[in-house]
Amino acid sequence: MKPIVFNGKFLTVAPTGVHRVAEELIQAFERLMVNCQLVGELPEVTVAAPTTAERKPALSLIRLIKQGFASGLPREFPWEQINLPWIARNALLINLCNMGPIFHPDSLTMIHDAQVYLTPASYSLGFRLWYRLIQPLLGRTNRRILTVSEYSKVQLVRYGIAPAEKITVIYNGCDHVLTHKPAPGFVAERGLERGGYVVALSSTQAHKNIRVLFKAFSDQRLSHLTLVLFGATNRETFENLGFEVPANVRFVGRINDAELSALMVEALAFACPSTTEGFGLPPLEAMILGCPSIISPCGALPEVCGDAALQAAPHTPDQWVEQVLRLADDQGLQARLREKGRQRAGLFTWDTAARKLAEVIGLTVLDASLETSASATKSR
Repeated sequence: MKPIVFNGKFLTVAPTGVHRVAEELIQAFERLMVNCQLVGELPEVTVAAPTTAERKPALSLIRLIKQGFASGLPREFPWEQINLPWIARNALLINLCNMGPIFHPDSLTMIHDAQVYLTPASYSLGFRLWYRLIQPLLGRTNRRILTVSEYSKVQLVRYGIAPAEKITVIYNGCDHVLTHKPAPGFVAERGLERGGYVVALSSTQAHKNIRVLFKAFSDQRLSHLTLVLFGATNRETFENLGFEVPANVRFVGRINDAELSALMVEALAFACPSTTEGFGLPPLEAMILGCPSIISPCGALPEVCGDAALQAAPHTPDQWVEQVLRLADDQGLQARLREKGRQRAGLFTWDTAARKLAEVIGLTVLDASLETSASATKSR
C-alpha cells in the first residue's frame, strides 16, 4: 500500500472545531493501526506540517515531519499549495480541514460544509473568494471528497463542489470530551450555580445566530437564569457590533477542555441556535456529558441530534424562552433528555470515523491501482 500523508497545516494555529476534527481523527486512525484493525499491510503514515507548527498531536506510530520553504508566509497557503504536493509526491494525501493543494490529484479532502455559499456574511470577502475558487477545483481533481453529514453532502452537490457519487460522509466523533475530567470548582469560582445557567458558544458569525439568545435572555421570564458564553468573543465586541447584550449574560472567555466539561456537566442546557451547521459538534459534546441540548432545526443539527434534543425556531426568541423554562420546571424532562442525549451522542465516536476513513482509503488505493492498470493496458 502506498504511503499516506496527512496535511498538518492545522498545527500552525490555535485549534478550532475543524482542527479538532483533524487531530482526533488522525489519533483514532493511529489507534486502528496500533490495534491492527486495518486490513492488509500497514502503510507508512506521516503528518506533514510547516516548520512554523508549534502544536504536536499525541502520536507514537505516525511520524510528524516539519519542512517547507514557504512555511513562514501569511496563513500558510503557499506551503500548502507549493511545498505539500512535493512532500507528498509519492503518497496518498489526506486533507481534513476544508483545503488542500490543487496540484496533488492523488488526494482526499474533507470539506465540512458549504457555509461560504449559505452564509457569506459570516466570512471575509477574501476568505469567501479563496474557498469558492479552490474547493470546486479540489472536487474535480481529488480522488474523493469527504464531508461530515448528509446535509453537507447535499449542499456540496448543490453548489457544484463535487457530484454526489464522489462524496463520502464520515460523521465526527464526540467521545473525546469523556477523556477530560471536569475541572473541580470551575463553575462555583465563576459565581454560577448548578442548573442555573444555559451554555452557548460565543461567536459573532452570522450563522451562529447568538442574537436570538440575547433576545430570549432579555425576557423577564428568564431573568433568574444566566446565559454563559465561552470563546474568544467578549461583551465589548458584541456591543461594538450593535448587539444588545442583556445583563444576565456572562462571558467566561477561552477555556480548556476540562473547564468546558465542568461548565456543561452542571448546566441546565446547551443552546445551539445556528441557522446552519455542517455537523454541529458542541451540542453532541454536551449531550454525551449529560447536558440537555436545545437546537434550531437547521442544517445538520436535526440529523445529528435526532429526537434527543429540544428544538426552537432560529428567529423566534419566545420559543427559546419556552424551551428553557420547560427544562427548568420539569426535572423528569431533564432526566429523560440526559439519558436520550447520552445514548444518541454515544453513536458518534472517533474510532468509528477512523474505520470509515480506512475503508475510503482502501477504495481510493484500489481506484488508483485500477487507473494505473488501465493506463498501462492502453499504452501497450
